[in-house]
Amino acid sequence: MNLKQIAKDTAKTLQSYLTYQALRTVLAQLGETNPPLELWLHNFSSGKIQNGESFIEQLLREKPDLALRIMTVREHIAEEIVEFLPEMVRTGIQQANMEQRRQHLERITRIDTSNPSLQPEQQTTSDQNLDNLSN
Repeated sequence: MNLKQIAKDTAKTLQSYLTYQALRTVLAQLGETNPPLELWLHNFSSGKIQNGESFIEQLLREKPDLALRIMTVREHIAEEIVEFLPEMVRTGIQQANMEQRRQHLERITRIDTSNPSLQPEQQTTSDQNLDNLSN
């Protein structure tokens, strides 16, 4: 397990996600102030936001002012969440793991009442046989 590579991949994924969140914020702002530009940005970003850095590069070529605005918003979001993120991730994973384990335990210990392994008359016979053995 290469923890350094996992950390790099996680950071890249988070960076792209923050780019997406910044895009959503800018789209909402433009929706109130400049609807035609919001429509253009929405259409431009469709299908391109999976890789945040590639998206920013493409947007810098088309409309540098919008790209710079998204980068500024992205940086602001990152600064605001950075101190909470590690603990939230750890806690979220611990809670999710505990819930998954609880649900799994419930599934594997659930008694199937629609197809019991011992029918009531078999249980009675089995109990009588145990009584006979102990005598």
